[in-house]
Amino acid sequence: MEQTKGNEMRNINVTDDHDDDEKWVYDSSVDHKGRLPLRASTGAWKASLFIIAIEFSERLSYFGIATSLIIYLTKVIHQDLKTAARSVNYWAGVTTLMPLFGGFIADAYLGRFFTVLCSTIVYLLGLILLTMSWFVPSLKACEGDVCAEPRKAHEVAFFLAIYLISIGTGGHKPSLESFGADQFDDDHPQERKNKMSFFNWWNSGLCSGLLLGVTVIVYVQDHVNWGIADIILTVVMASSLLIFIIGRPYYRYRMPSGSPLTPMLQVLVAAISKRKLPHPSNPADLYEVPNSQKAQGRLLCHTKKLKFLDRAAIVEEKENSFEKQDPWRLVTVTKVEEMKLVLNMIPIWLATLPFGICVAQAATFFIKQGVVMNRNIGGFLIPPASIYSLAAIGMITSVIIYEKILVPILRKATGNERGIKILQRIGIGMLFSIATMIVAALVEKKRLGAVKKDPVNGSLSMSVFWLAPQFLIIGAGDGFALVGLQEYFYDQVPDSMRSLGIAFYLSVIGAANFLSSLLITLADHVTEKGGKSWFGKDLNSSRLDNFYWLLAIMTMANLLLFVFVAKRYSYKNVQSLAVANCNEDDHDAAGSMA
Repeated sequence: MEQTKGNEMRNINVTDDHDDDEKWVYDSSVDHKGRLPLRASTGAWKASLFIIAIEFSERLSYFGIATSLIIYLTKVIHQDLKTAARSVNYWAGVTTLMPLFGGFIADAYLGRFFTVLCSTIVYLLGLILLTMSWFVPSLKACEGDVCAEPRKAHEVAFFLAIYLISIGTGGHKPSLESFGADQFDDDHPQERKNKMSFFNWWNSGLCSGLLLGVTVIVYVQDHVNWGIADIILTVVMASSLLIFIIGRPYYRYRMPSGSPLTPMLQVLVAAISKRKLPHPSNPADLYEVPNSQKAQGRLLCHTKKLKFLDRAAIVEEKENSFEKQDPWRLVTVTKVEEMKLVLNMIPIWLATLPFGICVAQAATFFIKQGVVMNRNIGGFLIPPASIYSLAAIGMITSVIIYEKILVPILRKATGNERGIKILQRIGIGMLFSIATMIVAALVEKKRLGAVKKDPVNGSLSMSVFWLAPQFLIIGAGDGFALVGLQEYFYDQVPDSMRSLGIAFYLSVIGAANFLSSLLITLADHVTEKGGKSWFGKDLNSSRLDNFYWLLAIMTMANLLLFVFVAKRYSYKNVQSLAVANCNEDDHDAAGSMA
């Protein structure tokens, strides 16, 4: 396909004619036969709906497992609360850090479509093994319905299965979302606007899968058995894989271009080797790709930050042909700017970690709180993990309000196609996370007060819906921060690194899960020395309210750091026509809109 695409691109004369632009897509993508894509029959919503469908089933499986994992570990595997919480955080951390590897493979070698295909098969293998661990006699937890200690074979099969799912997610998540966004042409005005909406509706589909996962699947786990739930997840995933394959003729494909790390290394090597050269006074003197090659990809405008890297684009011998230049000695302005983009992301990535730590509590301690509270509604016993559905409802609601009400108003007020800048959206989400931790601390304080009055039935005197506000608030915050992070890390990375960009977003959550485990360990150690640990053998002997207050304070302080970094951030500035059209003083009009 790659060779066919290369021949096709060389034989096509790209024109500025409006009718031709409407007929063909000139964004370096190809159709399933390696040809230039027809706009009418490929990409956009017609293709992305197939992609959202498989995301729905993957999230159904993931949240059906993830939200009940702490319950399974404590009830079936018989781990104590601290160990179970750490086990969940480790698994969630691996699951959200694996995409860094999967995204690299997709961008460099396999391409996004085939990475999704292969990783979904691995995901299916994990679900099949999970099902077998419940039904195969030698892999069952025990012979009877109840056992004091599970068989080692069951533990091995169970953990192997969920970590196979982690590996599958590692290729699935970064590739699928970026593949969906690839279906929209950045250079076409309507498709560019649709891409901004895509991330909102992508998360609506994601939350729909989450809702069914934490209601229907969790109900089956709680009232039928875990094995039947695993069968449902396996069948749904297999069906969605078939749907994904059926959509193949409608997709637009980006061909892998080799390791995205190589160009960055070339920039560093070239800049260091020419470190003694004077910085050019005129950016136009820096080397850029010749006009004849501009159709091969989007070019970036020169920016004034990290000037040291500009030396990599200084032309030392103008009489030599540019095509004979050593790529480790001379690189283009675009490659230099791509390196700057990645370096500028590091402070943003670090400043979002405390937000990720807050998100991590919803799948562990929040759900465990629901276990000990009154879940009986009119004779129906709500599965504890089902309360997580309120987070999905909060996220869907905030996404719809943002997309349908706020964005049109803000577009008129700010003149920005997005309504507000991406980092502003993330900052608003962080405010919600602070509110979540404050509300969670107050509710847990009240619950502990009830336990103090009645150690036996104190928790049961409080309905599980006391937890509703903290789930709704964190869900609403996710509609701003998580969606904003997805759009930021997809849009602001170099075009050749977009799968890795989504992986960077996921790694925020992954690293935050590991940091959450570390924070629990440190807080446990410090408070135990002080007299009584915040994390006892069960919730009633713990002080989670103090832990939530700690997170609220940490996130408040971090928000100030985030605002400081965000105000100094320069968004990707793509050349619309030529180098002369770049405006170095305007990098944040709308992120990357050109």
